[in-house]
Amino acid sequence: MATGTEKTLKVALAGNPNSGKSTLFNIFTGLNQKIGNFPGVTVDKKSGFAKIKNTSIEFIDFPGSYSINALSEDEKVLPDVLSDTTNPVHPDVVVYVADSTNLRRSLFLCTQIMDSGIPVILVLNMIDLLEKSDEEIDIASLSKELGIKVLAVNARDAKGIEELKKSLTDSFSIPDKKILSVEVQETDKAKKQRLETIERYKAIREILKKAVSKKTSGLGSSVTNKLDDILTHRIYGFLIFFLVLFLVFQSIFSWSAYPMELIEKLFSSLEQFSLSHLPKGMLTELLVNGILAGISGVLVFIPQIALLFAFIGILEDTGYMARVSFITDRLLRKFGLNGRSVIPLISGVACAVPAIMATRTIPNWKERIITIMVTPLMSCSARLPVYTLLISLVIPSEKIFGFLNLQGLVLMALYLIGFVAAIIVAMVLKFVIKARERSFFIMELPVYRSPRWSSVGLGILEKVKVFVFEAGKVIVAISIVLWVLSSFAPGDRFEKIEKRFRAEEFSQTHSSDEIEKLIATEKLEQSYAGIMGHFMEPAIRPLGFDWKIGIALVTSFAAREVFVGTMATIYSVGDENNTLSIREKMMSEINPETGEKRYSTAVAFSLMIFYAFAMQCMSTIAIVFSETKSWKWPTLQFAYMSFLAYFSALLVYQLMK
Repeated sequence: MATGTEKTLKVALAGNPNSGKSTLFNIFTGLNQKIGNFPGVTVDKKSGFAKIKNTSIEFIDFPGSYSINALSEDEKVLPDVLSDTTNPVHPDVVVYVADSTNLRRSLFLCTQIMDSGIPVILVLNMIDLLEKSDEEIDIASLSKELGIKVLAVNARDAKGIEELKKSLTDSFSIPDKKILSVEVQETDKAKKQRLETIERYKAIREILKKAVSKKTSGLGSSVTNKLDDILTHRIYGFLIFFLVLFLVFQSIFSWSAYPMELIEKLFSSLEQFSLSHLPKGMLTELLVNGILAGISGVLVFIPQIALLFAFIGILEDTGYMARVSFITDRLLRKFGLNGRSVIPLISGVACAVPAIMATRTIPNWKERIITIMVTPLMSCSARLPVYTLLISLVIPSEKIFGFLNLQGLVLMALYLIGFVAAIIVAMVLKFVIKARERSFFIMELPVYRSPRWSSVGLGILEKVKVFVFEAGKVIVAISIVLWVLSSFAPGDRFEKIEKRFRAEEFSQTHSSDEIEKLIATEKLEQSYAGIMGHFMEPAIRPLGFDWKIGIALVTSFAAREVFVGTMATIYSVGDENNTLSIREKMMSEINPETGEKRYSTAVAFSLMIFYAFAMQCMSTIAIVFSETKSWKWPTLQFAYMSFLAYFSALLVYQLMK
């Protein structure tokens, strides 16, 4: 710890999963947070900064763990950092966050950290739940028995935080005694760990005898138990889970319709204003048809992205997601996965990159690899703009039985298709990948709680910010490049087109508006972008795709949602009025070969199925390589997903056309 006028301090937040570490972390750091990797490993490090009095503090939120003798990759980070004093994130003090309603289990890792010789402050969280239980803790006695500072807080309501802040600015010392004072003599390492565990729990039991007592009366956890009887039931549990999914997707389409329409109108007005008030020329066209078209393709989907992450945040915060893991464990084991695979799979609905990183909690190598290989089949939020656009082209916005949104039903079906495909592929990989490692599933079920709205709101803000500024940068950059490729052509092709369509004999049979539209269409086909699209069109024509879709397939490899920005740019080039939204432009396009709508039901569903299965995200490939330390797995993943996408889309189009 540095000395001087202003002190600096590194504080590690440690504890079991679902103990409230992240809530405490958010209270101290707010939005002053950053994500990175721990030095030397690829596990996420969330750090944030705060200033308390004259002390500048860096808070480091470590992955939740139950023991220093960890098996999974993320749980190994804490003991590695604590044992290495040269590590840049080695803490000056550990704030150990414990679930006060399950103190026996919480103290196991806490006492291990204390015995390693690092100063520890024990924070008893969820003290409000303890007050409703049939136990009470004598904090002074517990502090005396452990030989460390012990505080009671309720992180959800920010109670007890001021006292914790004061404790961080006080001086603290290394615990003067070891909890496990007897060294276990055993040469077999595995057996020694088991014996140490038994001895440590004996020591903890003696401590708790003096510090914890039963109340004369208490409410217990009867409400949680009664809810679990229903929500974790082998039949009702699955039915309720599907009902929750159904309500989520119905709400995403129903509630986002109005704000999306407002955003569309706003950008349409902005584009028309720019065209009418700015001088005509290349820069204005770049602004309207390149930059604004790309930005509108990002921002219009913010309502749906925000709603999706809001529902995910609420389900996680209430404790329901842990129950989903529990009820699906038995099902997933038949397909080579286990209950811990559910968290990455469900997280994949948001984004495949952090979902694949979340597989570090799976200790079994085979199950972790299978989970990594199938997680991208879950429809992520980047696919949501693609689905929404295509569904709106062919599925009417009408109610079934007066309350069921038809578009929402189709969206839910697409997400379920991804999940079904994931477990089928997992079953195949179960027999292909060979391993003898034994599998187990242990998960603590947290008590049910009302969602922390500030935490949910912070999560929504963070995810939307990532979507807008990270994906948005890619979309706008590609939109600008695409505008250039669509606005220029080799040689004098554009001049020849102008000359042909403006000839006197042609103007006698066509109106000026028709001529301008024909010129714009022909120029687009003869542009560099058009040449690229026509080159790949023969390969994708059996799927019902034309050269414009071909361009979008290539550009969206950077990020799936780029598809929308690409189509917005392509359909804006040559449109001098820009009075219609991208959806209206695509809906009105006619296939010259058939005289029918270009985006028929067959084409739209073929394209949706293609995007449901295709590995079209460079970031996902990069993270799979990073997690597996080999190009073998991302290469196999890209190959099987591309095959599945192409032939599934081919089958859908040929059956529906």
